[in-house]
Amino acid sequence: MRVGARVTGQRGRPGPADAVVLVGSGKGGVGKTTVALNIAVALAQQGRRVGLLDADVTAPDIPLMTGLVRRAPARSWTLSRVGGVQATPLQPVERFGVRLMSSGFLIGENQALAWMADLTELALTQLLWSSAWGELDFLFIDLPPGTADTTQAVLRLLPDATALAVVTAEDAAHADTRKLLTLYASTGIRVLGGVENMSMFVCPCCGTATELFRPVAPERSIWGSGVPRLGTVPLEPRPADAGLLPIVLATPGSAAGVALLAIADAVRVAATEPPPPGPAEPRGPAEPRPG
Repeated sequence: MRVGARVTGQRGRPGPADAVVLVGSGKGGVGKTTVALNIAVALAQQGRRVGLLDADVTAPDIPLMTGLVRRAPARSWTLSRVGGVQATPLQPVERFGVRLMSSGFLIGENQALAWMADLTELALTQLLWSSAWGELDFLFIDLPPGTADTTQAVLRLLPDATALAVVTAEDAAHADTRKLLTLYASTGIRVLGGVENMSMFVCPCCGTATELFRPVAPERSIWGSGVPRLGTVPLEPRPADAGLLPIVLATPGSAAGVALLAIADAVRVAATEPPPPGPAEPRGPAEPRPG
């Protein structure tokens, strides 16, 4: 399936997929990786060719969530290869029908990657461009929280990508994610919409839904900024026999499973629609001012 013109990368190089979706949040702990993985798996189950890149180079979670943890520490990481990308590409690992790439496949689970920003960006560039993705309809990129170096590096590498915002129903998550939306706007990244994760707790015995957070004032929410709400995912107990299966495979008929499947469809439609007309020349990210 072809979903449209292929995304272009930095300096006009061909992108890794027809549609690249950055899954991000201004705040950690909102379940961003869970949402990214389940959307990717849901689309793969529909027959789409899907990749998922774990862009949190120093704290990768995709290996743990897919049962592909590397125990042995790496002795080294070669960031420059003789002959270039084509000579010795990195091989993504396929799981649940999704092609996965993460720094967690190259270093041990307990191994610290204490690199400065420039080396981290170089590693991220290698994971993105040196991986043998093959033909992809969608590539989802699981960003680290916030607006720091790694997120800015991804925006430079993939200026034509789109974005999906993930929040919980609390003021801090919306406030921090509004900062991320400001960064997206300044770099011309189109936001497809947002997902509210862990919005409420659904009792497994009686089905009663309980709000977990105090409601966010509309004017302080990302919805008040015009971000389309693509779906709301409740928090549910996970069956003991579900193992490491994503929700859309383990319990697709649950409230969370149904919500995530619907969100995956909404993302698929939004990511393949032509972008609305906008400013011709978006401004770059704010530069720090000397004190």
